[in-house]
Amino acid sequence: MEIDQIVSQLRSQRDAIDRAITALSSGTAHRGRPFGSKNKTRRTMSAAARKRISIAQKARWAAQRKAKG
Repeated sequence: MEIDQIVSQLRSQRDAIDRAITALSSGTAHRGRPFGSKNKTRRTMSAAARKRISIAQKARWAAQRKAKG
């Protein structure tokens, strides 16, 4: 392969990558909320809420084990 051909292929790959970056950064290729949208925040759970859920789930598992055996 000649250097001119290699350079041409590299440029075409660079152009394809640039198009992909542009599409991703504009949010058009993302399903759901666009990347730039900052209107919604992630919901987080407090440690106390996680603990309550954990205790409730362990109680459900214990009830299932008790029902089986």
